Order: sequence, then C-alpha cells, then structure tokens
Amino acid sequence: MITFEKMGLRPELIKAIEELGFEKAMPVQEETIPELLAYNRNLIALAQTGTGKTAAFGLPVLQQLNTDNKHTEALILSPTRELCIQIANDLQNYAKYLPAISIVPVYGGASIENQKKELQKGAKIIVATPGRLLDLIRRKYIDIRHITTLVLDEADEMLDMGFKDDLDDILSNTPESKRTLLFSATMPKEVEAIANNYMADPKEITIGSKNSGTENVSHFYYLVNAPNRYLALKRIVDFYPRIYAIIFCKTKAETQEVATSLIKDGYNADALHGDLSQAQRDHVMHRFRCKNLQLLVATDVAARGLDVNNLSHVINYNLPAESEQYNHRSGRTGRADKRGMAISIVTPREALKIKKIQESIKQEITLGKIPTGREICEKQLFHMVDEMEHVNVNYTEIESFLPVIHKKLAWMDKEELIRRFVSVEFNRFLDYYRNIKDIDVVTKEESRKKNREEKERPTRKASPSMTRLYFGLGYSDRVVPQRLIALINETTKNRDVRIGKIDIFEDETHIDVDSDHAMEVVNAFQGATYKGFDLVVKISKHQPKDNFSKNPSSTKTHKNAKDKPFYDRFDRKKRRN
Repeated sequence: MITFEKMGLRPELIKAIEELGFEKAMPVQEETIPELLAYNRNLIALAQTGTGKTAAFGLPVLQQLNTDNKHTEALILSPTRELCIQIANDLQNYAKYLPAISIVPVYGGASIENQKKELQKGAKIIVATPGRLLDLIRRKYIDIRHITTLVLDEADEMLDMGFKDDLDDILSNTPESKRTLLFSATMPKEVEAIANNYMADPKEITIGSKNSGTENVSHFYYLVNAPNRYLALKRIVDFYPRIYAIIFCKTKAETQEVATSLIKDGYNADALHGDLSQAQRDHVMHRFRCKNLQLLVATDVAARGLDVNNLSHVINYNLPAESEQYNHRSGRTGRADKRGMAISIVTPREALKIKKIQESIKQEITLGKIPTGREICEKQLFHMVDEMEHVNVNYTEIESFLPVIHKKLAWMDKEELIRRFVSVEFNRFLDYYRNIKDIDVVTKEESRKKNREEKERPTRKASPSMTRLYFGLGYSDRVVPQRLIALINETTKNRDVRIGKIDIFEDETHIDVDSDHAMEVVNAFQGATYKGFDLVVKISKHQPKDNFSKNPSSTKTHKNAKDKPFYDRFDRKKRRN
C-alpha cells in the first residue's frame, strides 16, 4: 500500500488530511494521485460514488496550483447543488494550511449576488453546477479561458440530468491546453462521447469492473404482487431495526404517498422530491444527515448528488428504467469499506429486468423470502433487549427515584417484570403480525417443486368434514365469493376456518365451512349487520350428501329466481328480519 507521504504530496496537505483522519489511501486514490502528480495528461477514472474520488482529484489539483497569478486555474463541475457544496467543503478542509488558495462554490438555488462578491475577491478553484456557471460566464463574472485543469465529477449523472448542451457550451469556453479529468461511476455511451470529443489520448483507470456494482453491497429482490408493494416495504423496514436507508420511487406523487404512509404508520421518514422548495429540501437533508430521520423516500432526480455516509440500505420501491441508474442507487451504500445492502421490491412483470441488471452490474441479485411475522417479531425483540442491555445508565441521577420505583413494582417478581417491560414496546409488533398472511409470489420453479413434492407423498389426508351455512345475502347485494370469504375472516378473526363450496343465489348464499368451525362462524355473526340490515347466518336445512365438499374451491352464482331453493322462497324483508 502506498502512503500519502510516498505519493509526494506537500507537507501542508499531509498535515490537513491526517487531521481529517485519513489513515490509508483508498484504491481510486492509490491509482489516481501518483498519476496526476507525475504526468500532465487527460484522465478518465471509473469508480463508484463514495470511494474517495474528491481526494483523488482534489489533492493533486491543490498541489499543482500556481498562486503567483490571479487567474482561476481549476474548474470542477458537479451535477447538483449538494455535491457542489460537498466538494468545495472537502477542498477547503484539504487546503487548511494553504491560505493563499481560494475556493468558491457557485450553484443554483442560492443568492447570485453573494456568489458574485466571492468571485470578485478572486478564486483559484471554482466548483460549480453547469447552469449557474453558464449564467455567471454570460454575465462576465467568471472567466475560464485560463484554466489549466477541468474536472467533470459524476459525469454520467450530469448527462443523465440533461446537461449535455450546457457542458458543450462550457467546454467550448476553455483552452485546448487544459488537462481534463473525468470521474464517473459508469461509462455509458454519452460519457464516452464527451471523452472522445474533448479529451485527447486520455489514460483510463478503472476501480473494479467497468459499469459494475461495488463489491461491498449485497443485492436482493423480493417478488410480490403490485398491491402488496407497500406491505412488503413495511416488513423489510421492520426486519432491520437499525435501518438507515434511502427508498427510491418513480414519481414525485408516489414518493410523497409512500413517505406519508410511513409517517402515519409510525416510521421515522420524510420525502425528497422536486416539488419541495430549497429551504424544505435543506431541512429534510439536514435531518437525514443527522440521523433524525431513518428513512428518506426520494426520486432519482431529487437524490442525485447526495453524499450521505453510513447508509445501511438502499431500497428500490420501483426498479429504475436503466441499469446504470440501479448502479447509482446501490452505490450510495457500502462505502468506505463498510457493508451495505440493496433491496428491490419487484412484481412478476418486472422480473426480467432483474436479469438485465445482473448482467450489467456483473453481480448476483438474490431472490429472497419476505420475512415472516414471527421472524420480524424475534428481530425486533432481540434488538430491544440489546438496546436495553447497552443503554447508558446515569446512576447518580436515577438513584433518587429508585425507592419510589421499587415500592411501585414490589408486587412483581423478576419474570413478570421482564414480561411487562418487553410488552411496553413489543405489543404493537405482536398485534400487527399475529396471523398475518404471506405476500411472497410463488415462482414457477417453486410451484413445480411443490407439485412434485405433493405427488411424491405416499398418503394424502382426507378432506375435512363440511357443514353448509345459510347467509342472508346474494348476488342482488353484489357479493362475490372473495367478499364473502373476507367477511367471514373479518368477523371471526380466525383465518383457520376452511371454506369450501359457495353457491350464490339472488337473495341468499350457501357456504360450506369445515364442521370444526361451523358454529364458531354462526355465533360470530349473531347481531351482525350488512349495509344497514340484520344479517342472518345459520346452519342450512340441506347439508352436503356425503358431508364432504367434492370441490372445495367451486363457486356458483344462480341468476334466475327459479334456481332459489324452494324451502327458502319467501319475502326478502321478512327473511332478513
């Protein structure tokens, strides 16, 4: 490993980065810094976001500035306001012991007058977003005709955001003798075109494989039907109690909807999208960076250029349109040698996209099983116990309250105290996940495997004994089998009730349920109403002949009055009263 000292950096820079905690160079820095210090040539560096690229180009740029003239010598372009500010702050930290070097960030969404004043004082390095830079060039407040180094940071994102024409205008104002450094996470055709048009004979450095994902990120996807997407998100979040994540959505409306639902359900979340004012955006990002928010729900456009440390997860609520965008999203976690996880919630119609993304990032995306209610409850319980075990106890201040607490809790033994302590926070998870349904979509492969196992079983259990029940509503009430099944589940609060054959007539329905639960169903509906009238549920006069349902899943709707059973043909109002 090459140390920063052996790279030949100035003592002032070494001192500054040591104070920042730089202990060893990251791969992109090891490859790039010696190259830029030794040769005055164009360079393309491909590495994931968050791998130390700012220091990789920033330290050589600072070292090679000529402070004897007043010209701007280095121009650094970034796609977003947030990244522009971040780069400028990092460079100012590196240049802490180089007071003659002035660094000015210029970006949209802030006072242009203040930026003009800073520029008039002189700027050796300008860090800029393309739009605001062009505005200031046209007003003649910035002159980039004498720059010696141009850095295009996150070039793929700049082009993805539609800055190609702006970049062409900016590059046409720069001298041909300049050195151009292009840093990017991926190398799409548009970035390659910029390199071919404006960079003569560039050296290319690739950290990892070109267009591949970071090795520190594990990739998973869960297969669910579209209506269950939000339910799957909640289970994923609940399964990781210490989650600190960005959740990516397709549209501004969906972003706000998901964030609002999460907040309503008690999660520490907020939204980031294009309809927010700059002040609102700054407020949300400040809370997220300080970890006052656990979950940031964002669109791709709103999240571009965000540099947030220590993200544990990136969750794709929707898959992005392009594989390169998946790379950008997942590259926000697993930084600085830390592990991260990228999770995608995928519908069966989107499953083919996963294969294409795998080929693009050259990493496996594993199909996972959505955690069960029991697994989530166990995870939350052990997290809570772990937090209790490691909580910082202020013995001095709490001591005065202990006599009252001991007196209040004296009637409880140790076991009861633990049970009640756990229940205070844990009951909401138990209540929510009790008897909750599985929402995983069964793949064709899993279905075939299950069928093979069924055929290989030596014996099959007999069908349960069924009892036919009479329900006082029919197709004239616009009921369908699914609604009737849901009504039984909601009223009995017991999903173990086995429901068999369903016959729907004009004003009544006959449903076979397993005999073990028949009276439970009848009793549950005592006093029940449906759309304002009393609902009659009772044991039917006519039971299945063999007391077994031949086809438990069969349903039939009888549209003609003559199809009504003769023993129950009487006035609708009388029957329901």
